[in-house]
Amino acid sequence: MSLSRRQLIHRSAVALTGTALLPASAFSQVNTLPAASTTQAQTPSPIAPLHRFPRQVHECYVQQVRQVEREANARRAALRTRADAERYVAEVREKVRRCFGPFPEKTPLNARTTAVHPREGYRIENVIFESRPNFPVTANLYVPEGRPGLRPGVIAPCGHSPNGKAASTYQSFAQGLARQGYVVLIFDPMGQGERLQHPAPDGLAARFGIGTAEHTFVGNRLTLVDENLPAWFAWDGIRALDYLLSRPEVDRAQVGVTGNSGGGTQTTWLCALESRFTMAAPSCFITTLRRNIENEEKQDPEQYPWRTLALGLDHADFLAAMAPKPLRILAQERDYFDARGFEEAAERLRHLYRLLGAEANFSAFIGPDSHGYSQPNREAMYGWFNQHTGSARGQTEPALTIESDRTLQCTRTGQVSELTPATAFLIGREKSHRLASARTPLRGSALTEALSQLLALPSREGIADYRILRNTPRRGYPLPYAAHYWIETEPGVPVIVTRLSPTPLLSRVPRGPTRAVLYVSHRSADAELREDPWIRSLLQAEAKTTALFACDVRGVGESRPELSTAPSAAQGAEYFHAGLGLLFARCSAGERAFDLLRVIDWLRAHGHQEIHLVARGEGALAGTFASVLHEGVTQVTLRHALRSYTEIAETEAYRWPLSALVPAALTRFDLPDCYHALQAKSLQLLDPVGPEGVPGV
Repeated sequence: MSLSRRQLIHRSAVALTGTALLPASAFSQVNTLPAASTTQAQTPSPIAPLHRFPRQVHECYVQQVRQVEREANARRAALRTRADAERYVAEVREKVRRCFGPFPEKTPLNARTTAVHPREGYRIENVIFESRPNFPVTANLYVPEGRPGLRPGVIAPCGHSPNGKAASTYQSFAQGLARQGYVVLIFDPMGQGERLQHPAPDGLAARFGIGTAEHTFVGNRLTLVDENLPAWFAWDGIRALDYLLSRPEVDRAQVGVTGNSGGGTQTTWLCALESRFTMAAPSCFITTLRRNIENEEKQDPEQYPWRTLALGLDHADFLAAMAPKPLRILAQERDYFDARGFEEAAERLRHLYRLLGAEANFSAFIGPDSHGYSQPNREAMYGWFNQHTGSARGQTEPALTIESDRTLQCTRTGQVSELTPATAFLIGREKSHRLASARTPLRGSALTEALSQLLALPSREGIADYRILRNTPRRGYPLPYAAHYWIETEPGVPVIVTRLSPTPLLSRVPRGPTRAVLYVSHRSADAELREDPWIRSLLQAEAKTTALFACDVRGVGESRPELSTAPSAAQGAEYFHAGLGLLFARCSAGERAFDLLRVIDWLRAHGHQEIHLVARGEGALAGTFASVLHEGVTQVTLRHALRSYTEIAETEAYRWPLSALVPAALTRFDLPDCYHALQAKSLQLLDPVGPEGVPGV
């Protein structure tokens, strides 16, 4: 499902809770410059915004992941002995734990069976258990009948089906395993089936979209309180295993996990995190991160464990953590998960299992179909599990009978909202309250240190080189002429800076005067210089004594990405790149702040020692952080700046993208800390906004 945030989200705002606020006057100052009001924008110009470098940011990520892969492949190639392989497995297990962070304390499952459906050779139990206090997980337990003794067990996480465990594909493999003697627990992921986290007022419909849409909506916001959505999904799987092993029918020495697509993702994470599994078969997920990134394959937040690439891990490594236990990985020839990457991952695992003396415990199978757990792949999984458990012979799928969604429903209405449960939003909001109570306002060096760490800022060395871009015809800017410069803040990273001028400017940036205005755009400096009366009037008022610059940081304006992925606000290219940042232990907000720090260094190197930083909307976030951190900024004007991260964490509806959020921000600071610091730089906050976002966007 691909819906825009404009379609998904009702505008909403709340007062700050538990956050140190600036005096009300600080938010209500009026800019004394002419026309600095909320005047409606001029009629849009027919001139298309400049957009010359749409693929550059993506190519930077491609180069980064290739370098990570080269280094990781060198480490794998250096494995020569069994001892080397054992050390490697121990290392990846430790790194995986760092990707997921600490899990919550185990609490009572409070499991209950709400219905039982007898079938020929097995029965289906509709089960609800709690993976966290009052956080219900709806599941179906398939139990073989008429088979003496303990039976092997299997956990079955679902892929991204709207109806979760009731989807025919997932019923099929659960039922197929049960008919062959396995006790199978298949459960709804958050945001699917009976587990909507943001139900509409009727409790049944999805308020902000179902499946991938809700995953993104939930996962992005949770980053603010240092919650990693992959850990939430994995924790449901771990607690599902706790429930399965509590059943008297299950042989604890024979417990497998299998799933397809999003369920293949969860299977992969669980292989790395849960030592009680004795066999596994992930389907339609395994490839390499290089192939995914090169192929522009975006995924949900639960598929981006933080720091994965920063730690040199890839899909195969999460499965290597399970070695030397039996593992068969499954793919499809016509899947969008690249089969070339699957084969590369398979060879890495085969090499490791060979060194461990367990080559027979690894297998790879590519089916002939497109994405999905089709019968050939299901049968490859059956045969693998049967080979290692002896539960049945061969791998032929028995006859199946697909059940109705209603039969497999664990709740009366089909949604856990009838139970008045805790939700991811309520749990995150409560954590935000706790963090606010424990957090003290940061001042001085404590604030700059926290920002540097949480924004993951690299060191700044030297002055960035720049290119002089080909001159463009007059575009209706506040001054008649302009020059455009590509400033390379990091290798290959384009930050486009425009220098306005009353006279033609065709060469290198002129030196001086001492004072400069740097405007940081919200969406496009080119368009806003032409169409926004506020910034036009501000720059015109400064033009006689001040050098005028405007800036698009990476991924904005000139370098706004246009990938083959759907360009929705919820899960388009901007989200894709922000998610990749998490894999590299970076964040888009920090990368953009770093761009501005480098631009300010560049301006000062050209004689502009006093910078008036002006920014709007999402540009105001990077502008805020850079202004706090750089002594060269002496005056700050922000329009439509976000009031606080706390408001987003504690308001159900919000419109700010992942690229605007700083992971774990609320563990250390909130934006009012920054605004307090900027009062010393004559801060003007004009028309600040809350979770509803920038007006008119």
